[in-house]
Formats: sequence, C-alpha cells, structure tokens
Amino acid sequence: MATFQAVKKALNLAPTVRSLPSGVPAAPLLNLAVRAPSSGHDHHGASGPRSDVAPKWTGGVSRTSAGLVSKTFSTAPAVSFHQHRLLHTSVVRKDAPEVPDFSPYRASSTDGNRALSYFMVGSLGVLSASAAKSSVSEFLQTMAASADVLALAKVELEIGNIPEGKNVIIKWRGKPVFIRHRTQSEIEEARSVDWKTFRDPQSDEERVKKPDWLVMLGVCTHLGCVPIGEAGDYGGWFCPCHGSHYDISGRARKGPAPLNLEIPQYEFNEAEGKLVIG
Repeated sequence: MATFQAVKKALNLAPTVRSLPSGVPAAPLLNLAVRAPSSGHDHHGASGPRSDVAPKWTGGVSRTSAGLVSKTFSTAPAVSFHQHRLLHTSVVRKDAPEVPDFSPYRASSTDGNRALSYFMVGSLGVLSASAAKSSVSEFLQTMAASADVLALAKVELEIGNIPEGKNVIIKWRGKPVFIRHRTQSEIEEARSVDWKTFRDPQSDEERVKKPDWLVMLGVCTHLGCVPIGEAGDYGGWFCPCHGSHYDISGRARKGPAPLNLEIPQYEFNEAEGKLVIG
C-alpha cells in the first residue's frame, strides 16, 4: 500500500493510485504544485507559525461522500465597493422637457361645469328610462292576444229579425249567450215578484238595459251546464243536469244554483239596429 506524507500528515491512498515517473503518487484531488506567496523573510522565531501545521492558505484535503476534495487558495478574492447613487446627487439635465401647462383647458367656473355634469346625467337617465319602457312594452306585446282572438272579442247581431217571445243562442268567446225578446207580460211578471227574498237578490231593472231585451250567458252557475230555454217552474230556463230553475229574468229561483245567470257586457247600436256583445 502506497503512502504519501505531506506536512507531517499521513494520508492513506488506495493501492490503485498511479505513480508519476518521479515516484510521487498521482492524486488528482491534491494540488501539489501550489506555492506559498512570497514574503521575503519567513523567520518568525518561536512566536511564528508551527512547521508541523499546514497554513490555511494551502487549503487541504477533506473526505466527503463524493470522495477526496482538495482546497487551494492561490489568490485572494477581489473586493468590490458599491456606492448608492441618489437622485439628488445626479447632474441636472438642462435639456429636460418641461411639464405642459393645461390651464387654458381648465373650466373657468366650477358652477358651469357642475351644471353640465347634471345635464349629462339627467339626459342619460331619460334615455335609459325610455329604452327600458320600450323593452317592457315590446315584451308585453308578445303576450297580448292574437288577431284571431281579438276578432272574436266582440259579436254583432241584428235584433230586428228576432220576434217577441223567442230565444236566440249565439257563441261568444266559446260560451253560449241567450238573447230573449221578451213580451210585455213577461216583463210585468219579472218585475212583479219580491226579488229581495231570492237567493241572489237582484231586480230586473239591474239586469237589462231595455225591458224587452234580456241578454245573459247560458252557463249554469252551479256546475257550468247549459240550461234549456222556455222550461222550468217559472217559465224561464231549466238545467236538467241538477234541477236548477231560473225565471224569465234569469234569476235562480229553485235548485242548487247559487247565483243568477251572468250578464255580459253589451250595448245597442240604434243606428244599425244591432246588438254588440263584448
């Protein structure tokens, strides 16, 4: 096993280490050619450095997990000095551009500027409200009734061809409408009874616009059946489904019907002799 002694310090090397022609082991991790810096006279006497201890500048060999590591200091690290350069120490540039003056563009009066701001805000508010109203109106129009439905909203009927004492049934908004041309005796009968004692008290004058014409919906107020005209115990209408009786004015007089027959909205067109329902 080859050994090498340096600065009175033994170091065991592996037997596979090569040797130089001079017999010195070739250790790649050791820098044997390093030289100490020249100092002239190196006679320190008894107080000088020990000869058996290697100086710090020669580095040394240390064993780590990666193997032998040799440290050699040949030159001292350079020392750099930094100086902070402040803004006030800089040289003033004479050709630096000046800040432009915006005073000609500023408002001469703050009140006028405020009035303009209020006017712009108000104008934008009015425009926004108008746009919102238009949008809502367009949306509601999409849910409105179609043209064919509006066409059936009103029904016109020539009443000159209906004789006294006869009934006419027409269809309006999917419901039957009874139109009765009453005689004078029927009018007197409808107005001679004590209507205040009825289940749904209502006078005949309240139910007609003209005494000789009675217009009402032909739907039973009990369960929505269609009563039969000129029938029943009172000479008016009778519902055979559940036995409800109505008089000549369409008022409930007997049976389970809780209310009188409903009167729709209608008017007379005297110029053309027509009855307009709706």
